[in-house]
Amino acid sequence: MANLVMPKFGLTMTEGLLSEWHVGPGEAFCAGQLLYTVETEKVANEVEAEIDGTLSEILVSEGETVPVGTPVARISDQAGEAEVPGASLATPAEERDVQDAPAARKLMAEHGLSRGAVDASGRDGRVMKEDVLRVIATPLAKRIAAIEGVALEEIVGSGARGRIKAADVETAAARAARPAAQSTVIAPSGATEIAASPARLSTARRVLASKRDIPHFYMTHEAELSALTELRQGLNTDSERARISVTHMLIRAVGVALAELPVLNRIWSNDRIVAFDRVDVGMVVETPEGLRIPVVRDVGGRGLDEIAEAAAAAADRARSGALAAEDVGDSAIAISNVGMFGVSSMTPIINPPNAMIIGVGADRKLFRPGADGAPTLRHELTLTLAADHRIIDGADAARFLAHLVGVIEQPIRLLRTPKRP
Repeated sequence: MANLVMPKFGLTMTEGLLSEWHVGPGEAFCAGQLLYTVETEKVANEVEAEIDGTLSEILVSEGETVPVGTPVARISDQAGEAEVPGASLATPAEERDVQDAPAARKLMAEHGLSRGAVDASGRDGRVMKEDVLRVIATPLAKRIAAIEGVALEEIVGSGARGRIKAADVETAAARAARPAAQSTVIAPSGATEIAASPARLSTARRVLASKRDIPHFYMTHEAELSALTELRQGLNTDSERARISVTHMLIRAVGVALAELPVLNRIWSNDRIVAFDRVDVGMVVETPEGLRIPVVRDVGGRGLDEIAEAAAAAADRARSGALAAEDVGDSAIAISNVGMFGVSSMTPIINPPNAMIIGVGADRKLFRPGADGAPTLRHELTLTLAADHRIIDGADAARFLAHLVGVIEQPIRLLRTPKRP
C-alpha cells in the first residue's frame, strides 16, 4: 500500500486544489489513465497513472486545497503492495501525532498509560493511540490551527472518518472570534444563500492566506505619461504590427526596472529566498470565472512587439479557460490595471508566491506647480506597489518604484536593452 501525494507543478507551488477525481475508491486503473485533476493558479493539471493499480481510499475530497506532498489517496498495484511513481510511503497526514495536546495527556493519565506502554500495547493500544493520542486532520488544517490558536482536539471534522479539514478550523476560529450574540446569523427575508464554487473557495483561501501570512507594505508614486503616450501613438501608426497598450508598456517597464535592479527579482518560499535569472511579469486578467494571472515571460529580454503579442495571447487563454501550466507561476511581480474603470488608484493584494504587485489607476490630466511655481499641465498615472516585507525592505521598494517611474518617464528605454548592474 502506498500514498498518492499532491504533486508539485512548478518551482514555487506550495499547495493545490484537488478539483475532480476520475477514479473512485476500489476501482482499478491502468497506466496512462487519468486519476484526478489539480488546479494551481487556476490552471487545470491532469494527473495520470504510471502503472496499473487500484485506488484503495480517497483521503482528499474534491474542492479541498492541500499543501504539496500531502497524501491525497491510498493506492496499490495489482499485487496490493508496490509503491507507484509519484507516491509516498510516508505516514499519512491524518495519522500524525499530536500527543502533546492537553486532552491527550489527560486521557493517558486517566488510563495510567505512558507513551511507551501505548506503543507496545498491541491492538487495544493501537485503538487507544488512534482515538486518543492522534487527531485526524489535514496538514493545512493543522497549520491554520497553529496560526489561529485553535485546539484541534476540540473540533469535530466534516471529512471522511471525522477528518478535520481547513474549513473546519476556519469555522471554529471565526466562531471563537465573534461575540456570542452574533453566533447565529439569520438570513433576512428575500435573501438567498449561494454555495461558493471550488474556484471561489480557492480564491478566498489564497487572498486570506496572503493577507494573513504576508506582511504587506505599500508605496505610491505618480508617473508623468506625456512622453510614453507620444511614443505609444507613434508605434501604433504601424497597422501591420501588434497594437501596443499602456499595460503592455508597463509590463515592459517593469521588466526593464527589474532587470536593472535584479536584487528585487526574487520571492520568499519555505523560509528560503528564490532568485530568478529571468524577469517574468504576471498580468491580472478578469475572466468569467474570476481573476486569473497569466505570466508574460522574459519581459526584460523581449521587445515591445513580442510582449504585446504574448500578453494578448495569454489574456485570451485566460478568458477562455485555456491556460496551461507554463502560463502561470514562477514570477516575482504582477500588475493589476484598473484604470479602464476610471479608478484613480488601487491598493492590491499580493498573489502568492509573488513578492510584489503593482496597482495601476486611470491616467488623468491636472495642473501642478512647475519649476518656476507657475501651474503646469501634467498627464499622470498613479502606481501603488505592495511588497512582501519578509524579503523586501522599504528602501529597496522605494528605489525600485522610483526606478520604474524613471523608465516610464523616459520611455525610449523601453526600446533598448536594459542596463545590467
